[in-house]
Amino acid sequence: MSEMEIHHEHGHDTDPFGRRVGVVVALIGILLSAVTIESHRAHTAAIVYKTEANDQWSFYQAKKIRGHMMDVGTTLLDALGADPARTSAASARLAADRDRYAKEAEEIQKEAQLRDADSQRAERRALRFDLGEGLLELGLVLASLYFLSKRRFFPALGIIAALAGAAIGISGLLI
Repeated sequence: MSEMEIHHEHGHDTDPFGRRVGVVVALIGILLSAVTIESHRAHTAAIVYKTEANDQWSFYQAKKIRGHMMDVGTTLLDALGADPARTSAASARLAADRDRYAKEAEEIQKEAQLRDADSQRAERRALRFDLGEGLLELGLVLASLYFLSKRRFFPALGIIAALAGAAIGISGLLI
């Protein structure tokens, strides 16, 4: 059994540049995980805002329908030609409700528009994080190719891609 030898040397000590590349790859991986988390959070926020906007638009539509129904009621009372003394109180109440629903609908519309704007902003942020994530992944792969090829231009290209990805990812925080 003496013919079987286990070699423990992997060349780590003989390649100091490879050790530095390993550290760079680890740092790129850390940045990548942070940008990925922010990307997921931005996508979730966009969905939440869009859902809230849709809820507000549905509420707005309901108020508009109620207002229209009050208007139809007022028109019917006037068309029936009944005694104005008997219908004036109901007609006034219907008109007041119609005006109230119109005012409430305007406020709801403003809130829905704000939620739509929040959703669009979150989608823009998510896009920045996605682009940053893609470039960081590219940088990670390019830098890792050094270990297969021992060519120094791969880590250089990886660092450039990672820096671009980090910059775009950070810009997502500023939107």
